[in-house]
Amino acid sequence: MTIDQVRQKYLDFFISSNTKHKQIVAAPLILENDPTTLFTSAGMQPLVPYLLGEKHPEGKRLVNSQPAIRTQDIEEVGDNRHTTYFEMLGNWSLGDYFKKKQLSWIWEFLTVELGLPKERLYVSVFEGSKDIAPDNESKQIWKELGMSDNHIFEYGDKKNWWSRAGAPDQMPVGEIGGPTSEIFYEFTQVKHDPAYGEKCHPNCDCGRFMEIGNSVFMVYKKTSNGLEELPNKNVDFGGGLERLTAAVNNEPDIFKLEVFQKYISRLEKLVGQSYAENEEAMRIIADHVRAVEALASEGLRPGNKQQGYVMRRLIRRAAIKLNSLKDGFEVSDFELITGEKVILDEVFKFRKTLKKGLRELEKLKSVDGKSAFDLYQTYGFPLELTLELAQEKKQKVDINEFKKAFEIHKDNSRTASAGKFKGGLADTGDETTRLHTVTHLLHAALRQVLGEHVQQKGSNITSERLRFDFVHPEKLTNEEIRKIEDLVNTQIDKNLKVNVQTMSFAAARANGALAFFSDKCGEKVKVYSIGEFSREVCGGPHVGSLSEIGGHVKITKEKSASAGVRRIYAQIK
Repeated sequence: MTIDQVRQKYLDFFISSNTKHKQIVAAPLILENDPTTLFTSAGMQPLVPYLLGEKHPEGKRLVNSQPAIRTQDIEEVGDNRHTTYFEMLGNWSLGDYFKKKQLSWIWEFLTVELGLPKERLYVSVFEGSKDIAPDNESKQIWKELGMSDNHIFEYGDKKNWWSRAGAPDQMPVGEIGGPTSEIFYEFTQVKHDPAYGEKCHPNCDCGRFMEIGNSVFMVYKKTSNGLEELPNKNVDFGGGLERLTAAVNNEPDIFKLEVFQKYISRLEKLVGQSYAENEEAMRIIADHVRAVEALASEGLRPGNKQQGYVMRRLIRRAAIKLNSLKDGFEVSDFELITGEKVILDEVFKFRKTLKKGLRELEKLKSVDGKSAFDLYQTYGFPLELTLELAQEKKQKVDINEFKKAFEIHKDNSRTASAGKFKGGLADTGDETTRLHTVTHLLHAALRQVLGEHVQQKGSNITSERLRFDFVHPEKLTNEEIRKIEDLVNTQIDKNLKVNVQTMSFAAARANGALAFFSDKCGEKVKVYSIGEFSREVCGGPHVGSLSEIGGHVKITKEKSASAGVRRIYAQIK
């Protein structure tokens, strides 16, 4: 069975008259108005406002197949199951059905529609924690469906809990999550590797078991007081399309599926070697080229920042792996693998610097921090690729020196950018600084008036006005706008002081500081406090006291920025 056939079977099953789901359009890989993430990494990502309680225009039962990119899997690509680009089959219940129907339907889909042998399927459930009871309900449902006790495993919140941030103690305020029930397929032809433990089990990494689906019971939201239940009991299912297809075909290596084999067969012809002899390198090339083709189809181009940097890294990493298979490859060689012009153009730029960099690397007996940065600055080698190249050449790598040099580089970069803070600011003049301080006041006021689900999604500030985007499911009423303005202006009238402290990010969060862009924070952060009204991690310019604002704040416009995100404009009057 092909990937296309499995996808269609899934969609047909959940759209059928029995389950009555509405198919929704997949989100783009690069979400607009969501600076908290580089790429869409799960089907639920665009649905967060609806999981929080907003009504979805298509109803309470939804289904789709969502292309996704997960950058955290880049280093894991090379085994038989991890990829950076994949499709996630998803179905959702927004306060409609719950555990009984969800687990029954998934079981029917897997065993009847896909015909997977029941004896090859295993499940896991949440064993509970000090604050949350074990999921005995899901365990009982699986037993009623015919799952034997020795096929049901219980794990804690490191395995059977889902949120975008991880376990409950890692979830920031406002994050949603819940216990999960995962489904695994057993490839009995794969022998257990004792290097991964004495006994094999569903979460063993030896390759005998593969996770093919995960039902998340999304019922909690993190608040400053801990976890609290959401208004609705939601279901969020995700099943890796590639992994499900591998299970249907009883093939433990997903790179033997047709979507990867088209690249691998071209590679075998190009280098005159078999896939079996070069699994890791060929898997990395196939995955990275497939991912970049998907990103290029949405208009992304390689660059030095954010999504563009990830794209460039994938292309260069694929080029390095091809070079390990065919020393001194030409751009025309890459044309045999892919016809994507974006890839070929980037490979053309990188090929010469790759050759020069490799020659320099060959001269080094060991790679210390300084030489690593010389390669980065002179030849454009990303640091992680330099480290990887050194390991491939069996060079001695001084990790501590590497990290030390990296920290020096970051410090120098911060010094060089002093006075050039961006983060949505047009400049750092007096008017812009005043309005930037006002965003802190607005953020705190919005959370007081509307609720703790409010979190910043972006801002744009000029000397004339500020624009502030935040999570909220519906249009603000005139009364809510008035309350927000009154709260902000009351603080200004109090002439509160703006204090700043430098501390670790962990200490900042422990002290109650808001921080919704934690991926952009360094080891040490600045926390700006405005009396007891606002406390927030930030790196921009601020006034010393609120009297410097020089007037009252007026919200001049309120509108939708995207699904579940509102936008306000404000000025100082």
